[in-house]
Amino acid sequence: MTETTPPKTGPKTGHALIQDYLRQLDRSPGVYRMLDAQGGVLYVGKARDLRARVSNYARPSGHSARIARMIRETCSMMFLTTRTETEALLLEQNLIKQLKPRYNVLLRDDKSFPNILVAKSHAYPQIKKHRGAKSEKGDYYGPFASAGAVNRTLTQLQRVFLLRNCTDATFESRTRPCLLFQIKRCSAPCVGRISAEDYGALVSDAERFLQGKTTVIQANLARDMAAAAENMEYERAAALRDRIKALTAVQSVQAINPKRVAEADIVALHMESGQACVQVFFIRGNQSWGNRDFYPRLGGVESPAEVMQAFLLQFYDDKPPPRMILLSHAPDEPDLTSQVLSERAARRIVIGVPQRGEKADLVENALRNARESLARRMSESATQLRLLEGVGEAFDLPAPPRRIEVYDNSHIMGTNAVGGMIVAGPEGFIKSQYRKFNIKGTEITPGDDFGMMKEVLSRRFTRLLKEDPDRQTEAWPDLLLIDGGAGQVSAVDGILADLGVEDIPIVGVAKGIDRDQGKEEFHRPGRAPFALRMNDPVLYFIQRLRDEAHRWAIGTHRAKRAKSVMANPLDEIAGIGASRKRALLQHFGSAKAVSRAGLADLQAVEGISAAMAQKVYDHFNARG
Repeated sequence: MTETTPPKTGPKTGHALIQDYLRQLDRSPGVYRMLDAQGGVLYVGKARDLRARVSNYARPSGHSARIARMIRETCSMMFLTTRTETEALLLEQNLIKQLKPRYNVLLRDDKSFPNILVAKSHAYPQIKKHRGAKSEKGDYYGPFASAGAVNRTLTQLQRVFLLRNCTDATFESRTRPCLLFQIKRCSAPCVGRISAEDYGALVSDAERFLQGKTTVIQANLARDMAAAAENMEYERAAALRDRIKALTAVQSVQAINPKRVAEADIVALHMESGQACVQVFFIRGNQSWGNRDFYPRLGGVESPAEVMQAFLLQFYDDKPPPRMILLSHAPDEPDLTSQVLSERAARRIVIGVPQRGEKADLVENALRNARESLARRMSESATQLRLLEGVGEAFDLPAPPRRIEVYDNSHIMGTNAVGGMIVAGPEGFIKSQYRKFNIKGTEITPGDDFGMMKEVLSRRFTRLLKEDPDRQTEAWPDLLLIDGGAGQVSAVDGILADLGVEDIPIVGVAKGIDRDQGKEEFHRPGRAPFALRMNDPVLYFIQRLRDEAHRWAIGTHRAKRAKSVMANPLDEIAGIGASRKRALLQHFGSAKAVSRAGLADLQAVEGISAAMAQKVYDHFNARG
């Protein structure tokens, strides 16, 4: 792999610049980057033949509006040659994910998907939800589209197969059956209500169910029920009957259960008005395990084939693909895409666009969902854009804001103080951009809202100035909303001025007369306060933003307070780990009793040395 950065070619840009680069390129496979005047990456592309591919950009005409605009903005290029086209494709996707170029298709949702884990590190396996690295011993089933889909399936499995979901520690500490046993969702292996052999049979049946072998399970249950009835074991027969009913109910509520597709992802793309929606349905064990919709950033891309290829390569970058992927549109290079996915998964991956039969019906269903989801999103976006235009007019902004940041603080008499930031834009609340700030300043007087706001904004914009001083990303806000009146606005204005950030509009939202909702007053630096009419949609929008910031700050504060309530004073002592903490609590009964203990009593605890006993004693006595 060889990287080449040709020398600067003077003030040339666009076609003329690219024409100069052509003279230095060979016909190797590789990756090229198109850069703007500030060195920002406009586009990353791969080529089987760099010279042939880049020569397309050197033509002065025949380009789409998007490509023509990109060429005009190009001030330099970088090239990296590879040994194979497959290697170039992988490198291209890595660079897109890392650099997020403006003109590339970009998948913005990078959340992992949950799985069901049958944990087998214990004699009685536990069934539970799992997300993240598959490092725990056991069998994994998934992915599921959402945590809700996993939870529903787990509930179904408990009703039919009576498997435990408690932790090993809880399992070992039980002396009598828990509530799940009483409501017939667990077989109570913790207290010996079922043998290890019989429990293992239940686990095997549950795994067959997850693999789609429900017919075999139902036949076995029916045979066992008949045998129990014949032997006059009526209670056991009734229990088996209830399990058969539960299994039948599970099968009847499954959304889409294809008979001839055991394992596949159904990927459907719908594009309209410069936007796209990709629906992914997960089929495992002949069962639908839910669906998710994605809205990739297109960057002006016009080809469904290009969008589909970029989506597949980015989507399966950090998750294993199934053996079959059924598509609504073929990717740009189907054979190469299949080869790359197969190499990543270390097994053959088949991708295809079905034309008839059950597979085509599955794709058509996913495509219909993609079309409807995009229509709903575009309708919501249109409303949101009108509201943002109203905000721009109400606060005399140069343009409708695309990123609004709202700040709020929360504390109780100065304790467990936190700051919260929420973000809203054309697509509504952008929850992935929410931030929480633990107030760390030791010089802040408890309950000093001005001091807390100063710390929050200083940390936020100091980091922003460090990471993006030239404002090349979308992380810079177009409007700051502060919960407060003229005093808070003046303080925030001074904080930002000290940081050298003086061009971001600031608006304070005060309760107004009688602190009634609907009578809010809005404050701007150096201007008289004003109010919006009671039924103005912009007023309701601002109220929603403020309430969401308040909810976020309050929730963060409550979580911090709950954590502090559960904290043990022994955790504050250096050298006191889990085993020593357990020994002290077992010996004295509580942390309060430990704090009152004498030095000799502490030294009598097994595992506590004389030096450690002295440290514990000094810690509590220093507190007075």
